Amino acid sequence: MATPQGRAAVTWNRDGSIVEFILDRPPANALGPELIDGLHTAIDYAQAVDAKVIVVASAVDGFFAAGADIKHMSTVDSASFRRYGDALRGALERLGALPVISVAAVDGLALGGGLELAMACTLRVGAARARLGLPEVKLGLIPGAGGTQRLPRLVGRSRALDLMLTGRQVEADEAYWIGLIDRLAEPDTTARATAWQLARELAAASTPAQLAVVRTVDAAYDRPLADGLRYEADQIQDLFEQGEAVEGLRAFIDKRTPEFA
Repeated sequence: MATPQGRAAVTWNRDGSIVEFILDRPPANALGPELIDGLHTAIDYAQAVDAKVIVVASAVDGFFAAGADIKHMSTVDSASFRRYGDALRGALERLGALPVISVAAVDGLALGGGLELAMACTLRVGAARARLGLPEVKLGLIPGAGGTQRLPRLVGRSRALDLMLTGRQVEADEAYWIGLIDRLAEPDTTARATAWQLARELAAASTPAQLAVVRTVDAAYDRPLADGLRYEADQIQDLFEQGEAVEGLRAFIDKRTPEFA
């Protein structure tokens, strides 16, 4: 694994086609302006090196990210509050829109904006001590960086309402059971190590096919079944004509590992 580059609120590692973002803003990785800027810089780097998979992890013990910067929000006027919210939303939406599969490694607290950051990733891995929640109602707010939109898509309306209306935290086992976490790390393994294992699996597959899977599954949430089935048919045809399907099929016949870009 390469040496971390940069020394800011977000640093990064690269191993082949995998880039790891490391949140490093003690004591709790609050998503203040420095960390938001760091995410943009790390995304710039991942795009520059044509990353296939991104892992988002933390260097701060006990925290993935504690949430938005409450101290910052408590000192600003309404215009500055909107600018801060737009900046946070912009970083998470940019991450979520990347044509790259991303994996959040949640080990410790992922609350508020921290959970919204994890939900902006394609997949989430959690360790035993992960605690996840959207406690904004306790501050007189709502999740404002995608939480009200992404959480129901992951866990369903009723469970999303339960979490957001109470502001309670869920432990790793419950998060896995309701679909908020996609993989649980083994008891003696960190979320970061498990995320890297998953990232290597993902990097070996065809990125165009993976992104088509994500698009097609997402389409199931906002299209009638008949429209979704047509969209699925269009996606697989495009992969055959313009993607990596021909190489994958030939490699299968030749009994060799496919050479995906």
